[in-house]
Amino acid sequence: MLGLLVIIMISWGMLYLIEKKNLGVLGVLPLHQKSLQFYLGFGLMAAIVLCYIGIETYWLDLEWQSNIWQLTDVLAAFWYHLKSALTEDLVFRGAILYVLIKRIGSRWAILCSAAVFGVYHWFSYGILQERLILLAYILLITGITGWIWAWSYYKSKSIMLGLGLHVSYNLMMSFFCENQPYGELLFTQLTQIQLTGWDEFNYSMFRGLFPSICTFMSLKLIFSSSRFKRFFTSSTCN
Repeated sequence: MLGLLVIIMISWGMLYLIEKKNLGVLGVLPLHQKSLQFYLGFGLMAAIVLCYIGIETYWLDLEWQSNIWQLTDVLAAFWYHLKSALTEDLVFRGAILYVLIKRIGSRWAILCSAAVFGVYHWFSYGILQERLILLAYILLITGITGWIWAWSYYKSKSIMLGLGLHVSYNLMMSFFCENQPYGELLFTQLTQIQLTGWDEFNYSMFRGLFPSICTFMSLKLIFSSSRFKRFFTSSTCN
C-alpha cells in the first residue's frame, strides 16, 4: 500500500512539474461517473473471460471440479488484484502516458506504453533466461493487451475503464487458474487432452490473443455508440 501511495505522489509531482496539471487528468473524478467506466470494463472483461474459458473447456476437453469457497476469499482476491492493477495502471497508463500523449502524440505514446508493459512482464514472469521465442510471445500478447488498455485511457479520458478491464481479467482468471497468492478459487482443473505441433501453436495463439481481440472489438463498438457517450464526456487528452 505504501508503494501505491509513493507512485501516486510521484505521478502528481510529474504532472505538476511537466504539464502544470494535477491528478484530475487521469479521469478519476467525478467518482460516481467514472465508477461507471470501471464497472463497464469489469463486466465486459468478465464476459470475455467466461467465453474464453468455455471455448478452452471444449477445445481441450477440460474437466472441472467445483471448490468450496468463502466470500471473504473472493473479496480478499478482489482487493489484492485491485491494488496490483492500480499500481501497474498508474505506472504504465497514468501520468507518464498522459505526458507522452502531450509530447509525442497519442499513437507513439500508446505504442511506447504497450512495449514497456510487454517487456515488464519478462521480469514479472521471471523468464529472462528463457528461449527467445517465449520472450517474443510474451512481449506480443502482453504488449497488445497493454496497447488496448492504454488506448482505452486515451479514448475514454479516464484510467477507470482500463482499470476495470485489468482487475476483472486478473480476478476472473484466479477463479479457474493456478495463481499466487490467489488461484483456483472456484474451480480446479482435473483433466485435459494434450496438444502437439500446430494444434499446440494454434491453442497458444488463441489463449494469448482471444481476450485482447474481443476487448478491442467490444470497445470499438462502445466508443462508436451514442448510448455510451455520457460515460466519456470529459476531455483531457486532446
